[in-house]
Formats: sequence, structure tokens, C-alpha cells
Amino acid sequence: MPHRTTVSYNSIISALCRSERAEEAWEMLIRMRADGLSATHFTFPPILSCPSSYLQLSRGIQLHPLILKSGLLHPNPFSATALLNLLGRNGRLADAAKLFDEMPEPTVLTWNCIILAFAQPGFVAYSMFYFRELMRTEIEPTVCSFLGILSAFRSLEDSFHAEQVHGLIVKSSLGSSMQVSNALLNAYLNCFSSFHGEKFFDLLPARDLISWNTFTTFIARGKRLENRVPDLIFSILSEGFVPNDTTFTMALAACSSSGSLRSYGLLIHGRAIKLNMTSGVFVGSSLIDFYAKSSRVDDAFNAFWEIPNKNIVTWNALLSGITNDSSGPSCVAFFKQMVDSGTSPNECSFSSVLKSASVSDLKQLHSLIIRMGYDTSDYVSSSLIASYASQGLDSEALACTATPIHIASSNAIAGILNRRGQFEEAKKVVLQQEDPDDISWNIMLTSLTRKGEFLNSLQHFRRMQHSGFLLDNYTAVIMLTVSSRLNALHLGRSLHGLIFKSNAGCSEVFVQNVLMDMYAKCGSLDTCTQVFDEMPERNLVSWTALVSGLGLHGRGLEALARFSEMEREGHVPDKVAFFAVLSACRHGGLVEEGTWVLEKMTTGYGIEPEMDHYACVVDLLCGSGRLKEAEIVIGGMPFKPSAAIWRTFLQGCKKYSFS
Repeated sequence: MPHRTTVSYNSIISALCRSERAEEAWEMLIRMRADGLSATHFTFPPILSCPSSYLQLSRGIQLHPLILKSGLLHPNPFSATALLNLLGRNGRLADAAKLFDEMPEPTVLTWNCIILAFAQPGFVAYSMFYFRELMRTEIEPTVCSFLGILSAFRSLEDSFHAEQVHGLIVKSSLGSSMQVSNALLNAYLNCFSSFHGEKFFDLLPARDLISWNTFTTFIARGKRLENRVPDLIFSILSEGFVPNDTTFTMALAACSSSGSLRSYGLLIHGRAIKLNMTSGVFVGSSLIDFYAKSSRVDDAFNAFWEIPNKNIVTWNALLSGITNDSSGPSCVAFFKQMVDSGTSPNECSFSSVLKSASVSDLKQLHSLIIRMGYDTSDYVSSSLIASYASQGLDSEALACTATPIHIASSNAIAGILNRRGQFEEAKKVVLQQEDPDDISWNIMLTSLTRKGEFLNSLQHFRRMQHSGFLLDNYTAVIMLTVSSRLNALHLGRSLHGLIFKSNAGCSEVFVQNVLMDMYAKCGSLDTCTQVFDEMPERNLVSWTALVSGLGLHGRGLEALARFSEMEREGHVPDKVAFFAVLSACRHGGLVEEGTWVLEKMTTGYGIEPEMDHYACVVDLLCGSGRLKEAEIVIGGMPFKPSAAIWRTFLQGCKKYSFS
């Protein structure tokens, strides 16, 4: 070209970026400036938007002063908007906000970029700030404006903002936009209860494929509404509705989540066959997963072999499905078949095969993991450690720390040490972590609690809270145990409030059981009973905790009444439940009732009493002076009495002058 102009350079730069030849485009920009030509609004955006440049962010930052120098912030901030979009995509939010503030007349596209940049967890308030600022201007928001802010709403905490934006959508002329309706549906499903999300879906005046896929995805992710799956299936099967890969994938996942829905998965498979979509990687892999979870391994294999162009996703789907199946080919044998086919295993492949590997297989797989460089993978190394531990090879598991250790691997090691009773060593492993996660904190709290360092455990729990971690079920159970051991009712009440506020275990039976136990041991029996009465679901442990608490406070007759009520509700008492009611009889001095419970345990339920059960009855009889009966009970024990039982008997003899 004899004479190059700015237009010709811009055309070449744009063409190179469209071909993902970012380096050549950058060189062309340098040549353009060397020729003394000035950049225009069309020069920089292609480079800033090119997806192939691995130096895209650093180069974009280099272009920032050049954009300023070229005066491209005003009156049409086209280049600056492209840079703003780049900074937002790469998490440089402070730089993005600074650039936005430098722009004298931002366009609606610029506003949309800054709203979308902050539409991520932890920055929703900032995204709402910019959205409100946009609404205060004379600029009319577009569909993208609402799509950007709606994408920020992902949890219950964002529900208030979602309702505000919904109101603005209704007032605007964009309420009929299918894109906006679908984005609003997604926000409702994420931010509100299942009831509100379902209601919004039902009230949609029109639904397209994206609407159905959004709703299906919500169900498939385990967020309830399984009762809607049949309607969903029939809609997919209805005439005029053409599902895509996402529809089939999510519908099959929803059917896999519940045994009662799996028959509908067969209808989905039939529809996929009719549309000739079963040979695709995504639908085919979903069929494999569906049949594997339905324990129909043969059908899973059939779905696998129907896929002509298998990739690592399809192999992994079947590997994961047959991990715990013993009727067909072993997971290890299938893994070898995959490797022989030329498909290289990835992290998911190793994680699946390690779960079912024998001791000899583990050694070979460990060697392959090292050769392929996956020993530095957090995911694989933690799976390897867990597999060694499950085979009882703790030494081999601990030896994995020779490789660079990551957070998950470190947690696995600490967990093994915890189980072995090496609490101090487990604590040291966690303390070496630069950025512990919630699992790390829970392991630390468990180690300290089992070691009896309750105050230290409480101190670390407060550090955990200050680090921003929320209370989960496991943490709640640990700290309630600490409250019981310290007899700290005020701490237990605070934890109860925190559990309710954070919804950590409010509906989990095992957390409620520990909560009852804490209140009983800390002297608040009325609250213990209240927690029990308000439980939506109770199991045998719940009843046992209540009986134990009543007995601890000397209310033996009430404990017996609750024990009988438990039986009437169909719960079969075990050894722990019988020990709880026998202890209640002992604390309440209920001799006849205690001996009756022991007899009922053996003759009524066929449960052989253990040393603790006999100890309760002997103590009860000796305490009331019925030493001859105590002697008969001791003589009838199927094993040698413990020293504690003889001591109780001798103390009774001394007290009542029995010889």
C-alpha cells in the first residue's frame, strides 16, 4: 500500500483482531503511531476486545494514558468504554471506577459496563449505586442495563434490591422484553423462596426456551420444586416446543435428583432419540449420568457407546457412574480402557478412579499421577490422600505432603491426624495454611475441642467469624459441644441465635439434637423441651436427648412418660436410649421402674445390656437398700463386673450394714 491512512490502519487492526491475531494487531498499532497518524474512536476497541491476547489486560492498561492523550474520553467515549469493559472483566474494579469517573459524558453503554463490572458477589451494593445514578440521569436505560443489574442478584440478601428493580421494570417500557423477563425470573429463583420463584414463573405472560431452561436448571440444582418436573417434561414433549442441549441436560439432572422422578427421564430419553440428539456429547453424557444414578449401569454403557465422538467429558461421566458399581466392569479397568483409547485422563478422571482403587491399583495410579504432573493438583492430591486413608494406609497418605501441598490436601492430612488422635499435629497442619477455608477452621475447632482446649476453641471460633466465614452445621455442632463442656449457657444462647440468623442447621435434626443436649446440660431444661416441641422432624436421637435431659434434672417420671411416647410413635429404642431412661430412673430414685426397664430391654427388645446399663440398676438398687436384689443382678451378668460396680455395691453394704 503506497499511502497508508488512519482508516486503512484501523481496518487492518480490526481484521487482525477478528482473526485473534492480537500480537500482529498490536504491532500494527505501533507502526501506525510511528507513521505519525493519530488514533480515532475505532482504533483501540478491537484490541481491547480481542479474546486471544494473553497480554490483553496489561496492554489495555498501557493504552489508558494514550486514550487520555488522544482526547478519546470526550465527546464519544467509545475507546474508554471498551477499556472499562476490559477492566471490569478482569476484576480491576477500582481502576474501572476511576476510569468511569474520568469520563465527562458517559453514554448508556458506559453505564451498562460499570453496572455489569460490579455485578458480582461482594459488590452488589456498588452495582446498585451505579444503577440508581443512571436512573437519576436523563439517559434512558436499555435492556442491557436491566440485564446487568439483575445478574448481580444471587442470594436472599439481594431480594430487596431485586424487588426494587422489578418495580422499575414494571414502570418502564421494557417489561414485555423476553430477555428482561428471563433475567428477572433467574433473580427471583436465586433470591426468594421456592414458592415465590415458582409463582413468578407461573405468572409469566409468555415463556420461551430460555425461560424453561432457567426454571429447569433451578430444579436440577436441588432447589426443590420437584413436583413441577412432570409439568416440565410434558411441556418439553408438547408440540411446537423444540428443546436444546441445555433443556435435555438440566431436565435429566432434575430427574436424577429423586427416585420418584426417574421414570420421567425415560420420556426425556425418548424425546432426545426422536430429535436425534442422543449422540451429542452434552445430552449423551447427561443420559450416562442419569442411568448411572438410577443404578441402570447397562443402559449407561449403551448411552456411552452411542456417542461417536467421545471426549473426556463422556468418559468421566461413565467413570463417575460406575465408581460404586460392582456388577459390571470395574472402574479401574474402564479407566485403563480410556487411557488405551488415547484419551488423556484429567483431574475428574483420577478423582473417580481413586475412589474404587485397590491397594495395588493405588500404587500404580499414584505413579501415573506423578508422571502426568497431577501430583500438584489440589483436587487430585486430596483424592489420593483420601483413598490411601480409606485403605488404612495412613503413612502413605501422610507421605503425600512431600509434594507441594494445597488447601484441600492439607485439610485431608489434618483430618487423618484428627482421626488418629494426633490433635496437636492436626492443629499445626492447619496453622501452616496461608488462607484456611471453612473446612480448615472446622478441623482446627474439632482438634481443640477433642483435646479439651475449650477456651482456645472458642477463641479460634471468634477468629473464624472475624475472617468472614459463616456458621455452618458442622461448626454449630462443635461450638454447642464446647458450650456444654464449659457449662456456658450464655454462649449456647448466643450460638442458638446465630444458628437461627444464619439458617445454619435450623431444619437439620442433628443440629437441633445437639442444641437440646446443650440446654439440658447447661441447666435450661425448659428451653431444651421447647426446642424439642418445635422440631418439625424428630428421630431416635432427639427423643434420647430429651429423656436424658429430663433424667439429668431429676424428672424421672416425665422421662419415662416421654420414653413411652417415643415407643408409641414407632421409634425402636437402642442401647443408648435405654441407658438414658435407666439414668433417669437412677437420678429420680425410681427403683421399680428401673428394674422394669432393664427387663423390658432384654425380654421386650432382645437387646443385651452392657456394663453401663447394669451399673445404673445396681446403683439404683444399692441406693435404696435393696442389696440382695443388687447381688442377684451382679451374679446374673454375662460378663465379669467392673470395679465401679463392686465399689457401688460395697458402699451400699457399708451404708446399710449388709453382710
